[in-house]
Amino acid sequence: MSKTKTPAGCPCGGGPSLAACCGPYIEGSALPATAELLMRSRYTAYTLKNEPYLLVTWHPSTRPTERIVDPDEPLQWLGLEVKSTLRLRQRKADFAGQDHPDQDYVEFVARFRQGGKGQRLHEISRFLREPDPSLGGTPRWFYVDGDFPTKE
Repeated sequence: MSKTKTPAGCPCGGGPSLAACCGPYIEGSALPATAELLMRSRYTAYTLKNEPYLLVTWHPSTRPTERIVDPDEPLQWLGLEVKSTLRLRQRKADFAGQDHPDQDYVEFVARFRQGGKGQRLHEISRFLREPDPSLGGTPRWFYVDGDFPTKE
């Protein structure tokens, strides 16, 4: 009796397969409708070492000019945990005194292994939704920057 290999879920953990989750965003056939979906697709792009997608989804005002992915780096992404984006969005809106529908925040923890050592990246990312000239002005979400919470 032969064993059939079950297709792996999407690297972001949000879908049963890459094709049913982040794949359409990364290949350019769909745009993420929310900042969280963009963040998940960017995590997946990091696992795939897909630098072009990371650059096109990075806001032009903060987009790096140097390489962001080293194809030879022995980095293994292990998983993604998205914290409550709703609670974070409400906290940011309360602090600023108003809600901005074209700005959002996503807090996440990404786990990875580098040089045999497990590590965690904990970030609160900021996203903006703006018209994209390369898409004829169609609005899309962009990653802007992030803060790294410290343990207290």
